[in-house]
Amino acid sequence: MNNIQDIADELMLNAAMAAGEFQQLDQSSTDKIVENIFKAGLNNRVKLARLAQEETGIGVWQHKVLKNVLATQMVFENIKDEKTVGVIKKDDNSGIVEIAQPLGPVFAIIPITNPTSTILFKILISMKTRNPVIVSPPRNAVNCCKETVDICYEAALAAGAPEDCIQIIEHGSRELTRTIMSHPHLALTLATGGTGLVHAAYSSGNPAIGVGPGNVPVFIDKSADIPFAIENIITSKTFDNGTVCASEQSIIVEKAISDTVRKEFEKQQCYFIDEMEIKKLEDYAVLKEKGTMNPEIVGKPAGFIAEKAGINIPEGTKILMARLNGVGTEYPLSIEILAPVLAYYECENYEAAIKTCIDLNFLGGIGHTAAIYANDEGRIMEFSRLMNAGRIVVNTPSSQGAVGGLFNTLYTSFTLGCGTGGKNITTENISAHHLINIQRVCRRKKNVQWFQFDLTKYTDENIDADNILNEYYKNY
Repeated sequence: MNNIQDIADELMLNAAMAAGEFQQLDQSSTDKIVENIFKAGLNNRVKLARLAQEETGIGVWQHKVLKNVLATQMVFENIKDEKTVGVIKKDDNSGIVEIAQPLGPVFAIIPITNPTSTILFKILISMKTRNPVIVSPPRNAVNCCKETVDICYEAALAAGAPEDCIQIIEHGSRELTRTIMSHPHLALTLATGGTGLVHAAYSSGNPAIGVGPGNVPVFIDKSADIPFAIENIITSKTFDNGTVCASEQSIIVEKAISDTVRKEFEKQQCYFIDEMEIKKLEDYAVLKEKGTMNPEIVGKPAGFIAEKAGINIPEGTKILMARLNGVGTEYPLSIEILAPVLAYYECENYEAAIKTCIDLNFLGGIGHTAAIYANDEGRIMEFSRLMNAGRIVVNTPSSQGAVGGLFNTLYTSFTLGCGTGGKNITTENISAHHLINIQRVCRRKKNVQWFQFDLTKYTDENIDADNILNEYYKNY
């Protein structure tokens, strides 16, 4: 079968058959499937992490193990007790009963930065809501993605899931992806990937939940514990070599504390490159004609990046720091770079620092995440009000803080909504409750009698809301 439409039709037919069987499962049967997948994914966390790193050459396999743990154990803990089948809520006061129904086939697009963990996450929330899922892996991560899908599918079948409840496109193309996204039998696309792909999902004619880029600004206030802040930032930005979309991208400080902050970064093995080195790094790290990061640097360590850019750095350097004087296309390192590279801004005062954070946010991270280190509650809340971000992480590593679960009570998620600013439908961390349709059974109010009244008797002068409602209520 070579025709793209035929391939899409077969995948969707299989998914539709699975959806019909899923519809008949109760909550207990559904939960058994979810638990079995969770255990299988968790038990294979190391194997899948190694496969992902070896195949893509991106990140650190040990860190990918933690991602797989987050995507299985912590996601499972979030969703295991949720009601996603049948009656999920009954309100005696309003008389409304809510019934959960599955959406139908879900198309799960997977990023190369987090392939196995994102699959584990999307399969778990799809199975919890009885939605068949079709996985679309990135071209350079097909093998690790297929292994992840196979592990999950075998576990699902062993627990009584319908055949073809989980499928994968092993030989995909842009044309096939677009055909599936626009297929009339598809319920939803869960799009995690580049901006173009997410836009395509939203313009497909079918519902979509997508995400936007990060470009996370980090404001270090003068009230912050500076050594603590730097330690957290380094922990986050070096995690899997900066591949999390919520990882820090720029550090913003007031001039009054800049020397202290800079010395602390250097003390903790970060290297500030000079103006000539900044130019070299820009030429290598950014595709200026496209205004995007060079994919060759994604998830690579600082030493690798420096060597490729022709920059000599001290042994053991964790992050390359580039002091910039502005934001925008004239300053290529002010964009999102998913690697251990940070822009650094020294601002005259608090107002200038906040303006820089806003500029960075609007350059390429609207609606995503912003971070602040401060012990002044007023500063924290003012910063939060001014930033257009779905997640404001406070005194927390941004990567792990935004994903949720480890440092806060946000839902653990590998799809982070960016709201209308990021052209998404929600600012929430996506989870199972986003993948159900809710029917509302609405009963008649007590003591309401059928009545009829003649609106034609009213004139322009007295056909107002009060007159109409008064006549309505007197018929109770």
